[in-house]
Amino acid sequence: MAYILCIETATEICSVAIAFNGETIAIENDYSGNSHASQLHLIVARVLQKAGITFKELSAVAISKGPGSYTGLRVGVSAAKGYCYVLNIPLIAINTLQSLANGYLMQNPNYSGLICPMIDARRMEVYCAVFDSNLNEILPTQAKIIDELSFANELAQNEIVFIGNGAEKCNGKFEYLSRFSGTKFEIGYVCNASFISTLAQAAFDKNEFEDLAYFEPFYLKDFVGTIAKKLI
Repeated sequence: MAYILCIETATEICSVAIAFNGETIAIENDYSGNSHASQLHLIVARVLQKAGITFKELSAVAISKGPGSYTGLRVGVSAAKGYCYVLNIPLIAINTLQSLANGYLMQNPNYSGLICPMIDARRMEVYCAVFDSNLNEILPTQAKIIDELSFANELAQNEIVFIGNGAEKCNGKFEYLSRFSGTKFEIGYVCNASFISTLAQAAFDKNEFEDLAYFEPFYLKDFVGTIAKKLI
């Protein structure tokens, strides 16, 4: 038996779940945005209470490792590593895009086409990957600027669904995508800690754990900071 704390902070949503043997038994989501640092530990405490367990009963912590928001990922990973260190339990890292695709399949178990989860990376760039209905990676995780040639081969030969906040941004802005009969945008499929549960249990069963000392979020792109201008 395994209780796994699942943490999702890769986007503007702060989501925490408790999974028992791969099934989500308690969850809480904060959609207020940019509140991860102030709310995450409070949400974790409430979700543990909902599940009726204590920290000491946790078997592992699973984190959505990215790609996504630099700040959000940093907050989530730091918290997850802290819990694992104090409790002496393993850390599991799940690709954020894979968890999104997994969430779509959980809610659409008969779907047999391709899934392209997208996370907004500002302007017309997205973090994306393409998976089949068995979660095999067809196109690897990448930072991609969407243009007239994006996914041309996949669109011509397969049914494909675009999900995530990046897909919401692209929906309706690229007329060529709608020319393919097998193309659809599913609005509302955003990051959620419950999508991590089954993937985390599978990793736990295989002892696929991260090194606490060296694990870093999957940022995909280097963080570029700016210097604030002095007010005159």
